[in-house]
Amino acid sequence: MSWNPELYHKFQSERFAPFEDLMDLIVVGDGLTVIDLGCGTGELTSRLADRLPGSEVLGIDSSPEMLEQAKSKEREGLRFEPGSIEDVAGEWDLVFSNAAIQWVEDHAGLVPSLFALVSPGGQIAVQLPSNHSHETQTLVQEVAEEPPFADALKGWSRKSPVLSINAYAELLYQSGGMNIIVFEKVFPHVMRDADAVIDWLSGTMLRPYFDRLPGELHGRFMDRYRKRLRDFYPSDPVFYPFRRIFFSAMKTNLHG
Repeated sequence: MSWNPELYHKFQSERFAPFEDLMDLIVVGDGLTVIDLGCGTGELTSRLADRLPGSEVLGIDSSPEMLEQAKSKEREGLRFEPGSIEDVAGEWDLVFSNAAIQWVEDHAGLVPSLFALVSPGGQIAVQLPSNHSHETQTLVQEVAEEPPFADALKGWSRKSPVLSINAYAELLYQSGGMNIIVFEKVFPHVMRDADAVIDWLSGTMLRPYFDRLPGELHGRFMDRYRKRLRDFYPSDPVFYPFRRIFFSAMKTNLHG
C-alpha cells in the first residue's frame, strides 16, 4: 500500500497525542532492545529512543516512502529497516507499535505471535485505531459498493481486523501475559469542516481504495464520498470523536 508522508503528517499533533498515552504504559529501563513495528517516518520512533537511554531501537516499516524520511533520523542506538510486521523475528525487551497493526489481518493470530517476540521480563505495548464503526468510515465502504466503483474493485471493500478490548485482553492472557492493561479511549477532535475530515482519512483509511481503483475513478470516488460526508456533517465546525485501543502486557522473567 502506498503512503504519502506529507499528507499523513498534516494532522501531526492529533496523531502524536495517542503516542504519549502509549508511552505512559511503558516500564522504562536502560539498555533495552526495542522494536517499533510500523515506524512510519521515524519521528515517534526517535522520541521513543530518547526516553529509553542506552537502548538499541529498531524501527521497521514496509513503506519505502516512509522509510526514506526515517533514515535521516538514524543515530547511535536508532536505526531503521524495511520489513513487514508479520515477518518480524528475534527477541526484544520491548515490542512497541503505535497506530500500525490495524493494517495487518487476523489479530487473533497476530497478537500471540507478537507477544512471542517479547523476551523474558520484557513488555509489549501497542496502540491502534478502533474507529472502524464510525460513520466516516462506514460511508467509505458504502461508496465502494456503488457503481462504477464496485465493478472496478471487484466487490472488494476493506473489513477491519480490529477486535474488542475483551478479545485483546484474552489473547494476552492466553499467551502468558502478566500485568495486562487494555483500554479504549476516545480522542475528541474538532475539525474545520467535513473536508478537513476527508483530508485526515485521505492519509489512512482511503489509501487502500485508491491503490485498487484506476486513476480515472479517484476523483469521482472522492466527489461521491465528499457529498455523503457533507450530508452527514451539514454544519461547521465538525466534532470528530476518534476511538483508539491500547494494550500492554509483561512476560514473566524466567530467571527472576
